[in-house]
Amino acid sequence: MINIKHNTPALVLAPMDGVTDAPMRAVQGESGAFTFAVSEFLRVSVEALPKKTFHKYVPELLSDGLTLSGLPVQVQLLGGDSGRMAQSAFAAFEAGAKAIDINFGCPAPTVNRHDGGATLLKYPERIREIVRAVRNAVPIDIPVSAKLRLGWDTLDAIYENADMAAEGGASWLTIHGRTRAQGYAPPAYWNPIGQVRARVGIPVTANGDIWNIEEFRRCQEETGCIHFMLGRGALANPLLSRQVASELGLLPAVDRLKTDAPFDWIPLLERLVEYTHIFSENASYQTVRRIKQWLSMASKFGDFKDFDSVKRALSTEEIFETLANIRNGSTTSSSPVILTDSLVSS
Repeated sequence: MINIKHNTPALVLAPMDGVTDAPMRAVQGESGAFTFAVSEFLRVSVEALPKKTFHKYVPELLSDGLTLSGLPVQVQLLGGDSGRMAQSAFAAFEAGAKAIDINFGCPAPTVNRHDGGATLLKYPERIREIVRAVRNAVPIDIPVSAKLRLGWDTLDAIYENADMAAEGGASWLTIHGRTRAQGYAPPAYWNPIGQVRARVGIPVTANGDIWNIEEFRRCQEETGCIHFMLGRGALANPLLSRQVASELGLLPAVDRLKTDAPFDWIPLLERLVEYTHIFSENASYQTVRRIKQWLSMASKFGDFKDFDSVKRALSTEEIFETLANIRNGSTTSSSPVILTDSLVSS
C-alpha cells in the first residue's frame, strides 16, 4: 500500500525525468530503504491519457504496482487542465495505480510554456481545482498527493499554494525547497517546508539538497519532518538512502553503513544492466548511456572521481573493465566483468 501517515516515517524515491525509469526504480528498490517510488511524470496535454500509456511508462502496474525488486510505485501526472487530469487519473486507476501524485514543481521551460508543472504555482486556485478534480475522479482509498516548489519566484508563495492543495483534498504534500526561478541552483530553503508542515493539517514530505547524512539531519531539524524524498542525492551517494532509512527507523540500526571505504559501483551497475535488458529492446545502447549518466551525477554531486576514465568507454564491457581496474588500483587491462543472467532469464 502506498501512503504517507502523520506518525509513520517514510522515505520516497523522487521522480527524475529520464533517470528514474523502471530499471532504475527496480535497482533502487533493492536497497530496502525506500517506502515507495514516484514514477517519472506522465504529461497530460491535449488529450487525456489512455490506460495503455500507463502500462507502457509504468510497467510496474502490470505487476500489482511493484517493481521487480518489490518497491511500490506511485503514478505521477502533470498537466493544467483539470478535466483531462481527472480522466487520466481514472485511467491510471483502471491500469492498476494504487496512488496518484500531481506535479506542480517541474521547472522545465518547455513544460511550463505548455501550462504544466511549476507554472501552476502562479495560480493557487487552479491548484485546488486540479487536485479536487483528480481526488473526485478516483476511489477514496486511492491517495492523491501533490508535489510543489516553494513558488514561481518567491518563497512565500508556498503557503497559499499548500493551503489550496490541502483544500482540494490532497492526502499529503511533497515540497521541494526551491522556487522555479532557482531551478536546481543552491541553496534549498528548508525552513518554509517546516512552516507548511505545522499549518496544513496533512503530512508533508521534505525534498531538496539532501546530499549526505549530515544535511539530512539539518533538514530534519529545520523542518520537523519525518517524511523525506531523495532524488539526485540517492544516486550520487548510493549509501545515503540506507543511512537515512536507518536514521528514520525504517532499517535496523545494524544496517548503518560505514563510508570510509571506496564504494564498489560494479555490482550496482550490473543490476541496472540486467533490469534494462528486461525492459528495453535497445538495451545495449541504452545501458551505456544510462551508466554514464549515473556516474556523471556521482562525479558532480558525490565522491566518484574517475568519470573521465569511464566516459570514453563505448560498451558496457569497457565500462566494467575500467571500473574493475579502478577498484583494483590497476591501470592495465583486465578481463571484462561478465554479467549474470539471473534476471535476464527470469
